[in-house]
Amino acid sequence: MAHFPMFCPTIAPFWELYGRTGARMWMVGMFDPNIKDFYERVGRLKQTHAEGYGFEAVGVLGRSHYRRPERRNRLKLLVPVVFVIAAGFGLKGSIHYFVGAQTYEQRVTELQQGEGFDKLGAVLMAPDRVTLWISATIRQILH
Repeated sequence: MAHFPMFCPTIAPFWELYGRTGARMWMVGMFDPNIKDFYERVGRLKQTHAEGYGFEAVGVLGRSHYRRPERRNRLKLLVPVVFVIAAGFGLKGSIHYFVGAQTYEQRVTELQQGEGFDKLGAVLMAPDRVTLWISATIRQILH
């Protein structure tokens, strides 16, 4: 009798629930053609309940009413990227001001003559409009 659920898959769920003491219950499941659909629905209900949802009827406040929906905000990644770029331009502008325009240009040309990552550094550190504007703004503020 212990191996009976292996041979009859429609009875296996009742056997797991009631065991040998519920021998009458697994006999009922043997004749029900919708038992598979029933257990699929029960499985879906258990899964949604495990995710924090409950029974939701129309016009009734359910669990989802009290849970705040998670927003997928793409600005979460954009803000740190903009901050890093602004900090980079601020650093370039402050270096341009404190070192001076001639010395800054000389160091950038030295980087251009280098090899490997020196050329990448020259491209990144080349004075552009934003760098020159930040340098001029610092000059106005400090003088």
